[in-house]
Amino acid sequence: AVAHNHQAGLAHAHGGGGLVHTHQGAPAKHSHANGISHAHAGGEMAHAHETSSHAHADGAAHGHDSWAPDDGLERTLFTLLSNLLLGIGYGLLLAAAWAEALWQFYLLFFVAGFFGAASLMISLLANVGNWFKQGAGLALGIASGGQALGQGGIPFAAAVLIGAIGWRGTLISMGVIALAVLIPFALLIRQPANPSAAAAPGVPTEEDLSPVPLPPNVVVAWLGVAVVFCCICMSVPLLHLVPLVQDRGIALDDAGSVLFVMLIAAIFGRLFFGKLADLIGAIQAYMLASLCQTVLVFIFIQLETLGAFYVFAVIYGFGYSGVMTGILVCVRVMTPLSRRAFSLGVVSLFGWIGHGIGGYQGGFFFDLTGDYTLAYANAALAGVINLVIVGSLFLTIARRKAASAVAA
Repeated sequence: AVAHNHQAGLAHAHGGGGLVHTHQGAPAKHSHANGISHAHAGGEMAHAHETSSHAHADGAAHGHDSWAPDDGLERTLFTLLSNLLLGIGYGLLLAAAWAEALWQFYLLFFVAGFFGAASLMISLLANVGNWFKQGAGLALGIASGGQALGQGGIPFAAAVLIGAIGWRGTLISMGVIALAVLIPFALLIRQPANPSAAAAPGVPTEEDLSPVPLPPNVVVAWLGVAVVFCCICMSVPLLHLVPLVQDRGIALDDAGSVLFVMLIAAIFGRLFFGKLADLIGAIQAYMLASLCQTVLVFIFIQLETLGAFYVFAVIYGFGYSGVMTGILVCVRVMTPLSRRAFSLGVVSLFGWIGHGIGGYQGGFFFDLTGDYTLAYANAALAGVINLVIVGSLFLTIARRKAASAVAA
C-alpha cells in the first residue's frame, strides 16, 4: 500500500489498481493519469482507480504496486493471449508428427517457431532484464543459461527418443511435454512495477530517455548489423559440428555428445559473462566473448580424435556462449525502458538471419569443396567483421560521452 495526501490534506492509501477508497472532509479536487479531474464535496464518497498510476492536482505523480498491464481485465487477456500463442506453437510441434512432405515440415516448424519460441524467448528475457536495476547481467546470464541447457539437452534427449520410439513418437512426446510444462510456468510470470508516470503531459519520463548518447534506432541498427555477423560465426559449429566430427570416422552418438558437452559448458559461460558484464560493462564483455568465438572457431577443423573434440568443446562452449548473454545485456543497458522489449526483438531478428546465413553457407561450401575448411574460415571472417562493428560502436559512445563531459 502507498499512502499519500491530496490537496486538501486528505490521506489515504492504495494497494494497487482498481481499489475502491474514500475521501473524507473538505472538497479535494484531483486528477488521474487519464486526465479526468473530479472533486469530492465532503463526506465519504467511494470510487475506484482504473489504473495503478495517476497524478493529483498538485502535479505529483506516483504509481502503486502492480504488474503491467494495469487493468485487471487487460491483464487477464494479456496472459491468456500469451499462453494461447505458446500453445499454438507447441501444438504445431505435435502436428509435425503427422507430416508427410518436406514442405509441410518447413511450414509447421516456421509457424511453430513464430508462435512458440519467438513469443516466449524475447518477452521472457526482456522481462528478466527489467526486474533488475543492478546485476541485470548475471540475471540474464542465468536465464539464458537455461536456454543453453535446452539447446544441449533437448537434441540429445530427442536422439535417444528417436532410437526408442521413432521420430513421430518423439515429436508427439516433445509437444505434449512442452504444453504440459510451459503453459503452467507461463502463468507464474510477473512483470515489475511500472515506473512513475510523468508529472505533466508531454514531459518524457525516465523510461523514455536513452541511456547512451545515441538515438535508440541507431543503437538497435548498429547492434543488429553486428549480430548478423556474430551469429554467422556462431551458427557454423552449432549446425555443422556433428557432421564434422563424423567426417573424422567417429560414430553419430559420440559426435552428438560432443555438441552436448559444448552446450553444457555454455551454461557456465553465460553465467560468467553475465557477471562480467556487470563488472566491466556490457559492450566490453560482448567484445571479449566475440573475440573468444572468433579466435577459436577455426581450430575445430584441426581436430582429429574424439578426446580432442571433447576438450575443445568445453573451451569453445564456455567462450562463445558469452556472446548471447553479452548482446542481451547490451540491449538492456543501451535502449530506453519503454522500447527495450521491441529493441530486443529486432536485434534477435537480425541474429536469426545470421544463424540462417551461417548454417546455409556451411552446407553450401561443404557440398562445393567436400570439406569444412572454407565454411569455418568464413565463420572466423564473420567474427572479425562483428568485432570491427561492435568496436566502432564502443568508440563512438565513448567519444560522445567524453565530448558531453567537456561541454558540461
